[in-house]
Amino acid sequence: MATFRLALIQLQVSSIKSENLTRACGLIREASKQGAQIVSLPECFNSPYGTKYFPDYAEKIPGDSTQKLSEVAKECSMYVIGGSIPEKDAGKLYNTCAVFGPDGTLLVKHRKLHLFDIDVPGKITFQESETLSPGDSFSSFDTPYCRVGLGICYDIRFAELAQIYAQRGCQLLVYPGAFNLTTGPAHWELLQRGRAVDNQVYVATASPARDEKASYVAWGHSTVVNPWGEVLAKAGTEETIVYADIDLKKLAEIRQQIPIFSQKRSDLYAVEAKKS
Repeated sequence: MATFRLALIQLQVSSIKSENLTRACGLIREASKQGAQIVSLPECFNSPYGTKYFPDYAEKIPGDSTQKLSEVAKECSMYVIGGSIPEKDAGKLYNTCAVFGPDGTLLVKHRKLHLFDIDVPGKITFQESETLSPGDSFSSFDTPYCRVGLGICYDIRFAELAQIYAQRGCQLLVYPGAFNLTTGPAHWELLQRGRAVDNQVYVATASPARDEKASYVAWGHSTVVNPWGEVLAKAGTEETIVYADIDLKKLAEIRQQIPIFSQKRSDLYAVEAKKS
């Protein structure tokens, strides 16, 4: 199948977990009605984003939030990329994305690899590592359409991760993410277009909707970029669903026209995975 429909849910996240879950599942059903075959929720979709919230909202996987995603994936017979939730496991907390197949099976669990620890004086200081631990594995899954690689938010800044996924045959990279009002206008679209052009892949980002009253204000603007670096679809700041038809024939044509993969100088450089 050369073409499929991708949906990104830009959810307005509240402090009430059950409400977030109910609305997320309702929007997944709406995306299914509009013909989406793969849908993604945003980073931290069941909880406000912030180190003070992660311990209180954290769940095991499987747990209540992921069980509901499994059920709605099966009900709609579609792939559900579960944004991310704070996950607790063996005394540690992770920022984790669980992916479910059309039969409701858990296909893969991606724990955010690169923790968001930044300090931009006068603008924003944030330390995910205050409460979270980093994951330590690559995460991709196969669909009848293509292989999909996963990252979460800050992971997109690390070009090597995207390169490894491209080497492993991924044609779509999905990054649930919550950039902010400092990094969002500066780098959100730029990073997506960079990853897309460098690796000749489709890149999609799913952000929470913007809530000006939240302690951490998300940028919004969930986006889909094609391998030519063109923005195919982009949300505003409000709660919405963004759709894009992913054309793998177009991807193949671009790779044929500009054949960078066969032109890499492996005698001079390499990006390699240290573990599977």
